[in-house]
Amino acid sequence: MPAEPTEADFLAAVLQNPKVVEVLAKAEGLGLTDWYLAAGCLFQTVWNVLDGHDPERGIGDYDLIYHDGTDLSWDAEDVAIRRCAATFADLGAEVEVRNQARVHLWYGDHFGVPCAPLTSSAAAVDTYAAHACRVAVRLTDGRYEIYAPAGFADVFGFVLRPNPVVAPRSVYETKSARWAALWPRLRILPWPTDGEAMGSV
Repeated sequence: MPAEPTEADFLAAVLQNPKVVEVLAKAEGLGLTDWYLAAGCLFQTVWNVLDGHDPERGIGDYDLIYHDGTDLSWDAEDVAIRRCAATFADLGAEVEVRNQARVHLWYGDHFGVPCAPLTSSAAAVDTYAAHACRVAVRLTDGRYEIYAPAGFADVFGFVLRPNPVVAPRSVYETKSARWAALWPRLRILPWPTDGEAMGSV
């Protein structure tokens, strides 16, 4: 593990997953607005690489997010989902496509807490339940662009630090338990109580 992991270290790790490489390459040509490949498929790839596992091990799906506020109907999102499904039909893994401009319309019913309208895909990444989850990559004109507002120390350090801005405690704890079963050396920091500041690593 690098002492101070950089974007280059992160990119070198995630590109060892051939499905990440393929999704990024194909997504560039889909015409999605403000898109990223985000979260689990990325940081879990890094954990696999650091632990010497197959880079694809334990990854349930590949989250392809985009933000298009011009049409918030389910029908419009479904068109994008179907187009992506056809594009990734031979990937051998699920690609979950979601318009982040619509998240506030269903988030409360699904998770039991409200979510304000998101202004961009980056704003969606900002809300993910742990700081290690707050990573995203896209390909633009053949160049990789990375969004990682919390940096890479938690990812490379196997630290799960809660980010209690939108996602509820139950989401964080459920995901933490699932990931700890696959990567036992994860250090899972507890969800803070009201008014409690997040501890340092």
